[in-house]
Amino acid sequence: MSTESNTAAENIRTLNDEITGLLEKKIRLMRPEADPEAFVRYSKSFKGVRSPISHPRVVYQGVSGAFSEMASLDFFGRDAAITGLPNFEENFLALKEGRADYAVLPIENSTTGAIRQVYDLLTQYECYIVGETSVRVVHNLAVLPGTRLEDIHTVYSHEQALFQSEPFLSGHPDWSRIAKADTAGSAKIVAEGGDPHIAAICSVRAAELYGLEILVPAVNRSTSNTTRFVVISPVPELREGRDKICISLTTAHESGSLQEVLTIFSVHGLNLVRLESRPVPDRNWEYMFFIEFTGDLTAPGMRDVLRDLTVLAGDLRVFGNFRENLDTQVFS
Repeated sequence: MSTESNTAAENIRTLNDEITGLLEKKIRLMRPEADPEAFVRYSKSFKGVRSPISHPRVVYQGVSGAFSEMASLDFFGRDAAITGLPNFEENFLALKEGRADYAVLPIENSTTGAIRQVYDLLTQYECYIVGETSVRVVHNLAVLPGTRLEDIHTVYSHEQALFQSEPFLSGHPDWSRIAKADTAGSAKIVAEGGDPHIAAICSVRAAELYGLEILVPAVNRSTSNTTRFVVISPVPELREGRDKICISLTTAHESGSLQEVLTIFSVHGLNLVRLESRPVPDRNWEYMFFIEFTGDLTAPGMRDVLRDLTVLAGDLRVFGNFRENLDTQVFS
């Protein structure tokens, strides 16, 4: 490395140290004598931590054969009573009303990004994230037995699956695309419809369940297409192996406010692994940030991290502390 590069690197380190020092001073000056309300809320909610439930009632969005069902089976195994519900909000209502112990919902896709509806529902309901799992998604064009490619004029699937299969679908511009609630439900529509002119984009398992043939395998654009699912509970849990924390917060609509919040993680030596923003309802141009970072809520110093965050940010909410599980399960 050249002398100029060494000097530049040293200058950057010095500047970072100065910024960190100023931020620590600002936090000390702003720190109230009593715990902020958001921190008190967090402390109260996590006093009610429960142990994981054996033989739980688990819900997901979709019907049998959906990738969400596969994620549920991967996380809970076959001892759980697993049931599909029509939409994402029904899953949250099932938790709220005591009809389910856990919900398994997609939150992020490696090709199309965040599942925004799930993020928005997380803010609307009292719930906690207690686990995660990832599923490799392979989309296939499924049809009634005997259907030829030239027979097709309409394709059904979830809107995400249609988007993820855009390069393949663009080769058939005369096909109509109809978005449905999920991929497996689309396979069921094709099977029950009995129309040789319609097809579904779905998993191999869904096609097999509903008696369809795979006409064109692997139609999605990415061979590494993966969806991350979160396990949601109405009550917080602290499972063994937990190493990642999810929170949400808002920042002042002014220059540097988010940077100050993010610097806290550096000050405390925590690795920031995800940052997602969503608009705050009824507050134009203000945003809520979902942040995931490494850590254990019971570790020494973590209470100070959360307390410092409440000093610099608003509406702090702790969604959970769980074990990172990005080892992809492959289902065709």
